[in-house]
Amino acid sequence: MRFLIDECLSPTLATLLRDHGHDAVHLVELDSLGAPDLVVMRLAREQRRILVSADTDFGELLAMSNDVMPSVVLFRGSEVDATTLTTILLANLDQLHDALISGAIVVILDDRIRVRPLPVRSDPGE
Repeated sequence: MRFLIDECLSPTLATLLRDHGHDAVHLVELDSLGAPDLVVMRLAREQRRILVSADTDFGELLAMSNDVMPSVVLFRGSEVDATTLTTILLANLDQLHDALISGAIVVILDDRIRVRPLPVRSDPGE
């Protein structure tokens, strides 16, 4: 899978994902530190990458935009160590694969994972 790691997470996360055979880059590798969230979203979309972050603003931007890409993985638990985050993501990637390819916001909490298909709709009947 192709991942774009946000600046709020360690560049080591991208390195570890690459070590496991994934195409992963960190914003620092793209000289994009400090880029506005909309620019980061555009980069992920243009490069067909799944955005990995701990910043909930990305979920809100997707909800407001009605976009179906990029998929976003949000880490919202207490753990921030890159090795642990990589382990958690890789351990769940098989079950998340289809949702991430189709377009989803995946929120990884300490005790559960929530998946919200894109586009986000306020009324499930829409």
